[in-house]
Amino acid sequence: MHAAHPPSFPLLSLQRFLAGQALAPDIDAQAALAASLVDAASCSVMLLDSPDDPGSSMRIHAHHGRLPDTALQAAIRRGEGISGQVLASGKAVLVTDIGRSEFAALARRGAGFGESLISAPIRVEGKVVGVINAANGAGSPPFDDTALALLETAALLIGQTLQLRQLRHLLGSGFARQAMLAETRNAAQDTRLAYRNPDEVARILARSFFRELSSAGFGSAQVVAAASELIGQLNRDLRAERQQED
Repeated sequence: MHAAHPPSFPLLSLQRFLAGQALAPDIDAQAALAASLVDAASCSVMLLDSPDDPGSSMRIHAHHGRLPDTALQAAIRRGEGISGQVLASGKAVLVTDIGRSEFAALARRGAGFGESLISAPIRVEGKVVGVINAANGAGSPPFDDTALALLETAALLIGQTLQLRQLRHLLGSGFARQAMLAETRNAAQDTRLAYRNPDEVARILARSFFRELSSAGFGSAQVVAAASELIGQLNRDLRAERQQED
C-alpha cells in the first residue's frame, strides 16, 4: 500500500461533517459532506430497493461529483462488483490502486478519476441497507486507513439519518404508523418501525389502504374511485410543479 496523506485534521473534518449533517436536508447534501470528509473527487450513496428481499438490487440514490453513466444507471445485486461485495460481506473495502488489485476487472472508472477508492456498508439497526463509495481524483494521493475509517463513520451516521427521517414521517401519520405495525406483525417480524425503502413503504401503505376500504364495506367501484382521486391529486401536484418551473 502506498503512503498517502489523510485529509487535513481528520477530527476537525469529522466535526464539520457532523455539523453539516445536522443541517443537510437530503442525502445528496450528505454525500457531498462525506466527499469533503475524505477529500474525494466523487461520492455515491447506494441503497437497496427492498432491504428485506435477498434478491433486491441496489441503486444510486445520491451522489456528489461526476460519475460514469454506467454507474448512475446500474442496478447492483449482492456480490456484483465492488459495491455488491461490500453489500454482501458487510465489510468496508480500501483499494489504493484499482489497476493492480483483485478488483481491476470490476471497476467503473471515468476520466478525471484516480486509481484509489473506498467503500463502506450503510447499516440501519444492524442490517446492511446500502453502500457509500468514494473515489479519489486524478493525481490525488490514494486513500489510506484513516480515510476508510472516516467513511465508515459517515456511513454509520447516514444510516442513522435514514432511519430517523423515515421514523419522523411515519410517526407523523397515524395511518402510516398502524400500517407499518400491521405489516411487521403479519410478517412475523418484530414490531419496531425499522427502515424500509420508500418505494416499499408506499406499497405497504397502498395494501393497507385497500384492506381498510374493503373491511369498511366499500366495493370495487369505490376502491377504484379512491385510487382515481389519488391519481388526480398527483396529476394536479405535477402540473403545479411544472408551472413553478416555467
